[in-house]
Amino acid sequence: MDYSIKQVSEKTNLKAHVLRYYEREGLLPFVKRSESGIRHYSEDDLEWLGLICCLKNTGMSIKQIKDFVKLSMEGEVTLKQRCDMLQEHKKSVEEKLEEMQRHLLKVSHKIEYFTSQYEKYSAAASSES
Repeated sequence: MDYSIKQVSEKTNLKAHVLRYYEREGLLPFVKRSESGIRHYSEDDLEWLGLICCLKNTGMSIKQIKDFVKLSMEGEVTLKQRCDMLQEHKKSVEEKLEEMQRHLLKVSHKIEYFTSQYEKYSAAASSES
């Protein structure tokens, strides 16, 4: 099944101009066009778009994603490079998650601290009235 840019935009919650930008940047080199230039996205294109969004949302740069797509276009001879690239990205994401966990823990401790301070203040204010 083929999808129009409008349908893909609705399915992915990405604006049409973002899809066109990704295509210009070489992130979606497989998207077919009609003779009049209308884009026709396939299920495979949607899969690629899902991967692109995942990589981007987990901190991979557009340039790195572009490099990954280029490697993919070269075929099976680049499987090891792509796997290495994804392993490195996974490691980076895991490090960011650990850092965010530490930040979350600190925020949680502050919430506990300020909640207990507020409860003491509130109890003191109630007893004064």
